[in-house]
Amino acid sequence: MAPIHDRQRVAVIADSQNLYHTAHSLHSRNLDYTALLEAAVDGRELVRAIAYVIRAESPAEEDFFEALRDIGFETKIKEIKTFADGSQKANWDLGMCLDAVTLASKVDTVVLASGDGDFERLCTHLRHEGVRTEVIGFESSTAEELVAAADDFLDMSDDVERFLL
Repeated sequence: MAPIHDRQRVAVIADSQNLYHTAHSLHSRNLDYTALLEAAVDGRELVRAIAYVIRAESPAEEDFFEALRDIGFETKIKEIKTFADGSQKANWDLGMCLDAVTLASKVDTVVLASGDGDFERLCTHLRHEGVRTEVIGFESSTAEELVAAADDFLDMSDDVERFLL
């Protein structure tokens, strides 16, 4: 496992939908993105922080997007697609992977804030390329294969008063 040092350049990739649903289903609370970003950077040099969000036409979402930007996140917003049968879909997985792979040559560490096991292959690839990978999530809802693929895992459930509003 690659060691942590304070001169590491860090990119933070936040799967906001995954984090929102997990925080609400486990704790009925919202995530504190300031605490998340602070823990992810951990005194190192932040190169880029990106929060991937879905526009759901909720009255408070623009305030949320603005709050993310004020904290230091770049927001990438995807519209929900509604299909002829009435089903809806919005998924950032591919976009998150492409951004992480693109950033890999510019950083020493990629911190993925998500519990989605689909990102296991991303972590494996980044580590193969010499990039340290860290995952931040709630252990009970984070895929075991994702935790195993990362260099380090931070369980936000260990300090809910820090990470939840």
